[in-house]
Amino acid sequence: MRIIILGSGRGGNAGAILRAETAGQLGRAEVVAIFSDMPDAKILSLGEEFRKPSLFLDPGPFKTKFDEEREKVWISTISEYDPDLIVLAGFMRVLKRSFIQAFPNRIINLHPSLLPSFSGLDGIGQAWRHGSKITGCTVHYVNERVDEGAIIAQRAVAIEDGETLESLGNKIHEAEHSLLPEVIAELSTR
Repeated sequence: MRIIILGSGRGGNAGAILRAETAGQLGRAEVVAIFSDMPDAKILSLGEEFRKPSLFLDPGPFKTKFDEEREKVWISTISEYDPDLIVLAGFMRVLKRSFIQAFPNRIINLHPSLLPSFSGLDGIGQAWRHGSKITGCTVHYVNERVDEGAIIAQRAVAIEDGETLESLGNKIHEAEHSLLPEVIAELSTR
């Protein structure tokens, strides 16, 4: 299974995927490239570290989506790698119908809450401010509605009394770093 990772930031989840691959824990999956919409995103440095192509692609003028022209470039460039699976790992853009249709049933996302609760931005902060006792992370297929695609797997995280937003974030990131590679390994054997 050929995997492309899309990310916008630090690359924590991408790093977890790449470490799992190096350790032989990614099933029959292989990361073939990393793409970012941010030119100075730390995720791009993982390419050199793990000997994977890593590319910045201009996202266009909008903050949360691609314009039509840039979207075509993204689709065309990703298609050159013939991916079986596209993993959104901290990718902060909403994908439109044409992008999703270019890779049908091949795009998954990691979200830091137990969907359908606390969808959208800042899932961790939403759960913490709400006073929830349990939150976690979800891996789901991407569809045209934000964070509403079919759920593949979830991992619960308890919110302890006195939990800080920072400590909760650390616990959820730890859960994400194990769940996402496990899901990819499982999908690679289907």
